[in-house]
Amino acid sequence: MKIRYLTSVILLFLCIYAVKAQDLKTAGYKQKEVEVGVVEHLGDTIPLDLWFYNENSEQVTLRSMIDRPTIMSFVYFDCPNLCSPLMDGIADVVSKMDMTLGNEYKVITISFNTSDTPEKAREKKQNFVQRISKENQKDWIYLTGTEENISAITAAAGYKYTPQGLDFAHPSVIMVVSPAGKITRYLYGLTYLPFDLKMAVIEAQKGIARPTANRILEYCFAYNPASQTYTLQVTRIVGFITIFFLVVIMVILLIKRRKK
Repeated sequence: MKIRYLTSVILLFLCIYAVKAQDLKTAGYKQKEVEVGVVEHLGDTIPLDLWFYNENSEQVTLRSMIDRPTIMSFVYFDCPNLCSPLMDGIADVVSKMDMTLGNEYKVITISFNTSDTPEKAREKKQNFVQRISKENQKDWIYLTGTEENISAITAAAGYKYTPQGLDFAHPSVIMVVSPAGKITRYLYGLTYLPFDLKMAVIEAQKGIARPTANRILEYCFAYNPASQTYTLQVTRIVGFITIFFLVVIMVILLIKRRKK
């Protein structure tokens, strides 16, 4: 009787936790609609006919530039926090990869600030291409554009940001697209492993869209747009640990009962 009672209690707890977990899951989906973050559009194709100005003030379309796997990032040039470390992280990983920028892949950085200009893009670019050989620097392209086209490309990428005074709250992420413009991978953070990015480029060449393992961290960490940092979701982690041990206990009890 005691075993039956304990088993019933555990099952009841599991049901309650499942409901709570569903609530959290639903809340999580609602949070996808907040103003800052990333809603992954893996497998979708970005609108390649959108046009922008490159750092040389030339009007170009995404279609004319994306002819091989391309690493894309969104920044604004006066960003006091995440953008410079993000671009520095890209420069660092590009300098360490055993793949040649320009031959096997490209990099495109798009400013989502409509006040940014090609002149400012050219100035900003010079700060981050120094570790790349001169003949390959042209294949890290910096773009500025109109509000309409910026909104279209960020929406297609699922990249959400919002103005905060003179600055913007925004996530830190790069995405990889195939030569046909298909989104195949998102990589989060400010630094990237050469192997991870190399694999993402190879997958993009084949048009294979794969979720990144870092998406698991989204359940454990919440983005705080005010501080532009990630905070640990202790409640969720404790809940998972609790449910894990309860399941283990229930399995042990059932095994002992069968042996009797």
